[in-house]
Amino acid sequence: MSTQHKPTTYTLNELGLSADKLDRHAVSITDRLVKAGFQAYLVGGCVRDLLLGMHPKDFDVSTNAEPEEIQALFKNCRLIGRRFRLAHIHFGRHVIEVATFRGPHIKHDKNDSHAHKDGRLLRDNVYGTLEEDAWRRDFTVNALYLDPKKKTVIDYVGGIEDHQNRVLRLMGDPTTRFKEDPVRLIRAVRFKAKLNFQIDAHTAEPMQRMAPLLKDIPAARLYDEILKLFLNTQASQVFEMLRQYDLFKALFPQTELCLQKAESDSPLLLIKQAMENTEARLKNQQHVTPYFLLATLLWEPVRRLSEQNRSSFSSDTQAIHAAANEVVAHQVSRIAIPKRMTTPMREVWALQPRFHKQVGVRCLRFLEHPRFRAAYDFMLLRSQYGEVDPAIADWWTHLQTLAPAEQKLMTRPSQFKHKKSRKKKPKPSASDR
Repeated sequence: MSTQHKPTTYTLNELGLSADKLDRHAVSITDRLVKAGFQAYLVGGCVRDLLLGMHPKDFDVSTNAEPEEIQALFKNCRLIGRRFRLAHIHFGRHVIEVATFRGPHIKHDKNDSHAHKDGRLLRDNVYGTLEEDAWRRDFTVNALYLDPKKKTVIDYVGGIEDHQNRVLRLMGDPTTRFKEDPVRLIRAVRFKAKLNFQIDAHTAEPMQRMAPLLKDIPAARLYDEILKLFLNTQASQVFEMLRQYDLFKALFPQTELCLQKAESDSPLLLIKQAMENTEARLKNQQHVTPYFLLATLLWEPVRRLSEQNRSSFSSDTQAIHAAANEVVAHQVSRIAIPKRMTTPMREVWALQPRFHKQVGVRCLRFLEHPRFRAAYDFMLLRSQYGEVDPAIADWWTHLQTLAPAEQKLMTRPSQFKHKKSRKKKPKPSASDR
C-alpha cells in the first residue's frame, strides 16, 4: 500500500470539534496506554461521525501495543477474535474495542497472516506502524486518528479532504481491496446511505463484478452486517443500492429470483413498504424487531413455494410450514440467521391463514396469541398489495376495537339460516263451515 506523503495534522478547533464530545472511557484508555509508553488514538467511525456532527455509537482505539500488552495494562480486558485479534475493555456494559496497528499482510515476521487463493484475508494479525495501519484501512474517511491529549487529528490518506467533499474512496486498487474483504462491498453501500456520501467512481466500478465474492464470506459474519444494513433510517435506499450492484442477489438469492420472476411489482413494493415502515419507526424512536423485516424479505419465496406445493398438504398452514423449512434452510447457509429470529419468522408466516377464519371462539383465542400483533401487522402489509382482501383486514382491525361482549357477537355463526317455510292452512270458506 502506498505511503508517499507525510501526514497532515489538524487541530480539533480547525475541524470544529470539541474534546467534550469524546467518550471518557475511550480517552482514559488512550491516556493509560500513552503513560505506559505506547501510541494510542481514537480511530475510524467515531472520528468520521464526530466530523459530521453525529453522536458516535462506538469509540474505537488503535495502538502500537500488542494484545497481550494491552491485557497486562487493563484488568477489565478480554482478548477476542481469530481473523483480527482484538482487545475488548469493559466498563460495565460499555465496551471499548482496542486494536493493534496493522501492517501489510505480505510482511513476513513473527506475526500471523493467511490469505485465501482468491485474495481474501483469512487471518490478519500482522502488526505494523501507525502509517501502515492508516493505509491498511478501507475508506479514507475511516482512516483518521484523533489524539485526545494533543487535541489533533492525523490524516495520512487525504481522508479530511474526502470527508469535506463527501466522497467514499477505497485506498489502493478497489478490486484487490474488495477481494481481501468482500464485506467492504456492503459497507460501501451502508456508509453511502448513512453518511449521504457519493461512492468514488473508481471504487464503484468493480462492485457489481465483485458481488459473487460475498458467497465466500462466513454466514455468521454476514448476519451482523445485514442487521446494520437494514435496521436504520436509510433502509429503503440501502435496499435499492444492494439490488443496483447485485449484492442483494448474493445475500438473498431466493428472494431476488422471485422478484425477477414476479408478474407484477407487488412483491417488490411490499418489501419497499416494509423498509419505509422500519425507517418511520426508527425516526419516531420506536422499537423495531429484526425478525419482522427478515420475515418480509423471505416471504415471497415462502409464499410461492407453499402455493406450488399446496396440493400435497391438507391445509395452507402445513404448506407454509414446509415451504418455510426449505427457504430458511437455504437462507441460513448464506446468512446465519439465528433460531431466535427464524422461530418467530415461521410463526408469523404460519399464522397468516388464520385471518381468513372469522367465525367462532378460535378468533377470540387468536387475539390472545403472543405473536398475534406481529402476524396482524404482516397481514396488513400483505393487504396493501393485493395478497389479502382489504375487507378481511378491516374486519380484524374493527374486531380489536370492540368490547369482549361485542367481539363475541361479531364472531358468532350467522343466524340467517334458510328455514323451511311453514304453509298456513287456508281458512275455511263459508261453504265449508
